[in-house]
Amino acid sequence: MTAGVLVVGDIVTDVVAIVTGPIAHASDTAASIAVTGGGAGANTAAWLAAAGVDVTLCGVVGADDEGAARRAELEAHGVRCAVRSAAGARTGSIVVIAERTERTMLADRGANLLLEPADVDAAVAAAGCVHLHLSGYPLLDAQSHAAAAHALAEARRRGWTTSVDAASAGPLRRAPGFLDWVRGSDVLFANADEAEVLVGAPAPPAELAAALAKQVRVAVVKLGAAGALACVDSSVIEVPAVAAEAVDATGAGDAFAAGFLAAYLRQEGLAAALAAGTELGARAVSTVGARPVRRA
Repeated sequence: MTAGVLVVGDIVTDVVAIVTGPIAHASDTAASIAVTGGGAGANTAAWLAAAGVDVTLCGVVGADDEGAARRAELEAHGVRCAVRSAAGARTGSIVVIAERTERTMLADRGANLLLEPADVDAAVAAAGCVHLHLSGYPLLDAQSHAAAAHALAEARRRGWTTSVDAASAGPLRRAPGFLDWVRGSDVLFANADEAEVLVGAPAPPAELAAALAKQVRVAVVKLGAAGALACVDSSVIEVPAVAAEAVDATGAGDAFAAGFLAAYLRQEGLAAALAAGTELGARAVSTVGARPVRRA
Protein backbone atom coordinates (compact mmCIF):
# COMPACT_ATOMS: atom_id res chain seq x y z
CA MET A 1 0.00 0.00 0.00
CA THR A 2 1.24 3.47 -0.92
CA ALA A 3 2.41 5.61 2.02
CA GLY A 4 -0.18 7.75 3.76
CA VAL A 5 -2.04 10.73 2.33
CA LEU A 6 -4.00 13.20 4.43
CA VAL A 7 -6.91 14.71 2.52
CA VAL A 8 -8.46 17.89 3.88
CA GLY A 9 -11.78 18.79 2.33
CA ASP A 10 -15.55 18.68 2.22
CA ILE A 11 -17.93 15.84 3.03
CA VAL A 12 -21.49 16.20 1.73
CA THR A 13 -24.60 14.40 0.62
CA ASP A 14 -25.06 14.62 -3.15
CA VAL A 15 -28.54 14.65 -4.66
CA VAL A 16 -27.73 13.83 -8.27
CA ALA A 17 -30.35 14.55 -10.94
CA ILE A 18 -29.35 13.08 -14.30
CA VAL A 19 -31.13 14.65 -17.25
CA THR A 20 -30.83 13.44 -20.83
CA GLY A 21 -32.46 16.35 -22.63
CA PRO A 22 -32.88 20.11 -22.35
CA ILE A 23 -33.97 21.45 -18.97
CA ALA A 24 -37.44 23.00 -19.13
CA HIS A 25 -36.93 26.09 -16.97
CA ALA A 26 -39.97 27.11 -14.90
CA SER A 27 -41.55 23.73 -15.71
CA ASP A 28 -40.91 19.99 -15.25
CA THR A 29 -37.93 18.05 -16.60
CA ALA A 30 -37.71 14.27 -16.39
CA ALA A 31 -34.64 13.07 -14.49
CA SER A 32 -33.12 10.04 -12.80
CA ILE A 33 -32.34 11.00 -9.20
CA ALA A 34 -29.92 9.36 -6.77
CA VAL A 35 -28.73 10.28 -3.27
CA THR A 36 -25.05 9.49 -2.73
CA GLY A 37 -22.01 10.51 -0.74
CA GLY A 38 -20.09 13.47 -2.14
CA GLY A 39 -17.75 16.35 -1.41
CA ALA A 40 -14.52 16.90 -3.33
CA GLY A 41 -12.22 15.93 -0.46
CA ALA A 42 -14.26 12.87 0.50
CA ASN A 43 -14.49 11.74 -3.12
CA THR A 44 -10.73 11.96 -3.65
CA ALA A 45 -10.12 10.08 -0.40
CA ALA A 46 -12.44 7.26 -1.49
CA TRP A 47 -10.76 7.00 -4.89
CA LEU A 48 -7.31 7.04 -3.27
CA ALA A 49 -8.33 4.12 -1.07
CA ALA A 50 -9.61 2.29 -4.15
CA ALA A 51 -6.19 2.88 -5.76
CA GLY A 52 -4.42 1.22 -2.83
CA VAL A 53 -3.33 4.33 -0.95
CA ASP A 54 -3.39 4.54 2.85
CA VAL A 55 -5.59 7.62 3.25
CA THR A 56 -6.98 9.71 6.09
CA LEU A 57 -9.73 12.30 5.60
CA CYS A 58 -9.98 15.42 7.74
CA GLY A 59 -13.33 17.19 7.69
CA VAL A 60 -16.48 18.11 9.58
CA VAL A 61 -20.03 16.74 9.37
CA GLY A 62 -23.12 17.53 11.37
CA ALA A 63 -24.10 15.42 14.38
CA ASP A 64 -27.01 14.08 12.33
CA ASP A 65 -28.03 10.93 10.50
CA GLU A 66 -26.53 12.20 7.25
CA GLY A 67 -23.16 12.77 8.88
CA ALA A 68 -23.14 9.28 10.34
CA ALA A 69 -24.06 7.82 6.96
CA ARG A 70 -21.34 9.73 5.14
CA ARG A 71 -18.71 8.58 7.66
CA ALA A 72 -19.88 4.95 7.41
CA GLU A 73 -19.67 5.05 3.61
CA LEU A 74 -16.14 6.38 3.69
CA GLU A 75 -14.98 3.82 6.23
CA ALA A 76 -16.51 1.09 4.06
CA HIS A 77 -14.37 2.38 1.18
CA GLY A 78 -11.28 1.98 3.38
CA VAL A 79 -10.84 5.65 4.32
CA ARG A 80 -9.60 6.45 7.83
CA CYS A 81 -11.85 9.24 9.10
CA ALA A 82 -10.47 12.07 11.24
CA VAL A 83 -13.92 13.64 10.97
CA ARG A 84 -15.54 15.79 13.66
CA SER A 85 -19.29 15.70 14.22
CA ALA A 86 -20.39 19.25 15.04
CA ALA A 87 -23.38 19.50 17.37
CA GLY A 88 -26.15 21.73 16.05
CA ALA A 89 -24.77 21.79 12.50
CA ARG A 90 -26.15 20.19 9.36
CA THR A 91 -24.03 17.93 7.19
CA GLY A 92 -23.35 19.69 3.90
CA SER A 93 -25.43 18.88 0.84
CA ILE A 94 -25.23 19.54 -2.89
CA VAL A 95 -27.85 19.30 -5.61
CA VAL A 96 -26.07 18.16 -8.77
CA ILE A 97 -27.75 18.62 -12.14
CA ALA A 98 -25.82 16.21 -14.37
CA GLU A 99 -25.97 16.46 -18.15
CA ARG A 100 -23.60 13.61 -19.06
CA THR A 101 -20.31 15.49 -19.58
CA GLU A 102 -21.27 18.63 -17.62
CA ARG A 103 -22.76 19.25 -14.21
CA THR A 104 -24.17 22.23 -12.36
CA MET A 105 -24.05 22.26 -8.56
CA LEU A 106 -26.19 24.02 -5.96
CA ALA A 107 -24.10 23.86 -2.81
CA ASP A 108 -24.84 24.15 0.89
CA ARG A 109 -21.49 23.52 2.58
CA GLY A 110 -23.13 23.19 5.99
CA ALA A 111 -20.81 21.80 8.66
CA ASN A 112 -17.82 21.96 6.30
CA LEU A 113 -17.65 25.68 7.07
CA LEU A 114 -16.79 24.81 10.68
CA LEU A 115 -13.40 23.25 9.84
CA GLU A 116 -10.81 24.59 12.29
CA PRO A 117 -7.01 24.43 12.59
CA ALA A 118 -7.51 22.15 15.61
CA ASP A 119 -9.26 19.61 13.34
CA VAL A 120 -6.20 19.61 11.10
CA ASP A 121 -3.83 19.22 14.05
CA ALA A 122 -5.81 16.25 15.36
CA ALA A 123 -5.74 14.58 11.95
CA VAL A 124 -2.03 15.23 11.43
CA ALA A 125 -1.23 13.76 14.84
CA ALA A 126 -3.19 10.57 14.12
CA ALA A 127 -2.52 10.04 10.44
CA GLY A 128 1.15 9.10 9.98
CA CYS A 129 1.14 10.59 6.47
CA VAL A 130 3.76 11.90 4.06
CA HIS A 131 1.55 13.89 1.67
CA LEU A 132 -1.25 16.44 2.04
CA HIS A 133 -3.97 16.80 -0.58
CA LEU A 134 -6.06 19.92 -0.05
CA SER A 135 -9.36 20.49 -1.81
CA GLY A 136 -9.68 24.11 -2.84
CA TYR A 137 -13.14 24.59 -1.34
CA PRO A 138 -11.97 25.10 2.27
CA LEU A 139 -9.41 27.64 1.04
CA LEU A 140 -12.00 29.51 -0.99
CA ASP A 141 -14.50 30.10 1.81
CA ALA A 142 -13.63 32.71 4.44
CA GLN A 143 -15.01 30.59 7.29
CA SER A 144 -12.78 27.58 6.61
CA HIS A 145 -9.82 29.39 5.01
CA ALA A 146 -7.70 29.56 8.17
CA ALA A 147 -7.89 25.80 8.68
CA ALA A 148 -6.99 25.10 5.05
CA ALA A 149 -4.05 27.50 5.11
CA HIS A 150 -2.92 25.93 8.38
CA ALA A 151 -2.99 22.49 6.75
CA LEU A 152 -0.63 23.62 4.00
CA ALA A 153 1.70 25.34 6.45
CA GLU A 154 1.81 22.34 8.78
CA ALA A 155 2.46 19.90 5.94
CA ARG A 156 5.36 21.99 4.72
CA ARG A 157 6.73 22.33 8.26
CA ARG A 158 6.75 18.54 8.52
CA GLY A 159 8.45 18.11 5.14
CA TRP A 160 5.46 16.50 3.43
CA THR A 161 4.74 16.90 -0.26
CA THR A 162 1.53 18.78 -1.04
CA SER A 163 -1.14 18.97 -3.72
CA VAL A 164 -4.07 21.35 -4.14
CA ASP A 165 -7.17 21.11 -6.31
CA ALA A 166 -8.41 24.43 -7.67
CA ALA A 167 -12.01 23.29 -7.04
CA SER A 168 -14.30 25.47 -9.19
CA ALA A 169 -14.04 28.39 -11.59
CA GLY A 170 -16.88 30.41 -10.04
CA PRO A 171 -15.43 30.67 -6.52
CA LEU A 172 -11.94 31.21 -7.97
CA ARG A 173 -13.16 34.37 -9.69
CA ARG A 174 -13.97 35.75 -6.25
CA ALA A 175 -10.57 34.74 -4.81
CA PRO A 176 -7.79 36.63 -6.63
CA GLY A 177 -5.29 35.56 -3.96
CA PHE A 178 -5.61 31.82 -4.62
CA LEU A 179 -2.25 31.41 -6.36
CA ASP A 180 -0.53 33.28 -3.54
CA TRP A 181 -2.12 30.88 -1.04
CA VAL A 182 -0.89 27.74 -2.85
CA ARG A 183 2.43 29.00 -4.23
CA GLY A 184 5.22 26.45 -3.73
CA SER A 185 2.91 23.43 -3.61
CA ASP A 186 4.17 20.30 -5.34
CA VAL A 187 1.10 19.72 -7.52
CA LEU A 188 -1.78 21.97 -8.57
CA PHE A 189 -4.81 20.45 -10.30
CA ALA A 190 -7.11 22.63 -12.42
CA ASN A 191 -9.44 22.07 -15.33
CA ALA A 192 -9.18 24.37 -18.33
CA ASP A 193 -11.78 26.85 -17.05
CA GLU A 194 -10.14 27.04 -13.63
CA ALA A 195 -6.69 27.42 -15.19
CA GLU A 196 -7.90 30.35 -17.30
CA VAL A 197 -9.28 32.06 -14.20
CA LEU A 198 -6.00 31.54 -12.34
CA VAL A 199 -3.84 32.74 -15.23
CA GLY A 200 -6.17 35.63 -15.97
CA ALA A 201 -6.71 35.11 -19.69
CA PRO A 202 -7.74 32.43 -22.20
CA ALA A 203 -4.86 30.47 -23.69
CA PRO A 204 -4.09 27.00 -25.07
CA PRO A 205 -3.92 24.39 -22.27
CA ALA A 206 -0.16 23.92 -22.58
CA GLU A 207 0.39 27.65 -22.10
CA LEU A 208 -1.94 27.67 -19.10
CA ALA A 209 -0.02 24.81 -17.52
CA ALA A 210 3.30 26.52 -18.21
CA ALA A 211 2.08 29.72 -16.56
CA LEU A 212 0.83 27.86 -13.49
CA ALA A 213 4.06 25.86 -13.27
CA LYS A 214 5.86 29.11 -12.44
CA GLN A 215 3.97 29.07 -9.13
CA VAL A 216 4.07 25.36 -8.24
CA ARG A 217 6.33 22.43 -9.00
CA VAL A 218 3.88 20.52 -11.24
CA ALA A 219 0.82 22.11 -12.86
CA VAL A 220 -1.81 19.66 -14.10
CA VAL A 221 -4.58 20.79 -16.44
CA LYS A 222 -7.52 18.40 -16.85
CA LEU A 223 -9.16 18.45 -20.28
CA GLY A 224 -12.05 16.00 -19.87
CA ALA A 225 -12.61 14.01 -23.05
CA ALA A 226 -9.40 15.53 -24.48
CA GLY A 227 -7.22 13.97 -21.77
CA ALA A 228 -4.84 15.88 -19.52
CA LEU A 229 -1.43 17.50 -19.48
CA ALA A 230 1.17 18.53 -16.95
CA CYS A 231 4.02 21.03 -16.98
CA VAL A 232 7.18 20.80 -14.90
CA ASP A 233 10.46 22.65 -15.49
CA SER A 234 9.04 24.14 -18.73
CA SER A 235 8.39 20.65 -20.15
CA VAL A 236 4.81 19.69 -21.04
CA ILE A 237 3.60 16.09 -21.04
CA GLU A 238 0.17 15.25 -22.48
CA VAL A 239 -1.90 12.06 -22.47
CA PRO A 240 -5.21 11.24 -24.16
CA ALA A 241 -8.38 10.42 -22.30
CA VAL A 242 -9.45 6.84 -21.66
CA ALA A 243 -12.55 6.04 -23.71
CA ALA A 244 -15.69 5.86 -21.61
CA GLU A 245 -19.45 6.14 -22.00
CA ALA A 246 -20.28 9.28 -20.04
CA VAL A 247 -23.15 8.79 -17.61
CA ASP A 248 -22.40 11.34 -14.88
CA ALA A 249 -19.34 13.61 -14.68
CA THR A 250 -19.78 14.24 -10.94
CA GLY A 251 -16.51 13.60 -9.13
CA ALA A 252 -14.49 12.85 -12.26
CA GLY A 253 -11.91 15.49 -11.38
CA ASP A 254 -11.66 14.15 -7.83
CA ALA A 255 -11.08 10.65 -9.19
CA PHE A 256 -8.47 11.99 -11.63
CA ALA A 257 -6.56 13.60 -8.75
CA ALA A 258 -6.59 10.33 -6.83
CA GLY A 259 -5.30 8.28 -9.74
CA PHE A 260 -2.59 10.83 -10.48
CA LEU A 261 -1.45 11.02 -6.86
CA ALA A 262 -1.38 7.26 -6.38
CA ALA A 263 1.09 6.91 -9.26
CA TYR A 264 2.96 10.13 -8.48
CA LEU A 265 3.63 9.06 -4.89
CA ARG A 266 4.89 5.71 -6.16
CA GLN A 267 7.34 7.76 -8.28
CA GLU A 268 6.09 6.25 -11.53
CA GLY A 269 6.68 9.44 -13.53
CA LEU A 270 4.39 12.18 -14.80
CA ALA A 271 3.19 10.36 -17.91
CA ALA A 272 2.17 7.34 -15.84
CA ALA A 273 0.54 9.58 -13.25
CA LEU A 274 -1.49 11.41 -15.92
CA ALA A 275 -2.53 8.09 -17.46
CA ALA A 276 -3.60 6.77 -14.05
CA GLY A 277 -5.62 9.93 -13.50
CA THR A 278 -7.43 9.61 -16.81
CA GLU A 279 -8.18 5.96 -16.06
CA LEU A 280 -9.91 6.72 -12.76
CA GLY A 281 -11.61 9.74 -14.31
CA ALA A 282 -13.07 7.46 -17.00
CA ARG A 283 -14.31 5.07 -14.33
CA ALA A 284 -15.96 7.96 -12.51
CA VAL A 285 -17.90 9.30 -15.51
CA SER A 286 -19.13 5.79 -16.32
CA THR A 287 -21.20 5.51 -13.14
CA VAL A 288 -23.76 7.57 -11.26
CA GLY A 289 -22.31 9.48 -8.31
CA ALA A 290 -18.87 10.64 -7.33
CA ARG A 291 -17.49 7.57 -5.56
CA PRO A 292 -15.96 4.29 -6.77
CA VAL A 293 -18.29 1.32 -6.99
CA ARG A 294 -17.44 -0.98 -4.10
CA ARG A 295 -16.93 -4.60 -5.05
CA ALA A 296 -18.92 -7.21 -3.13
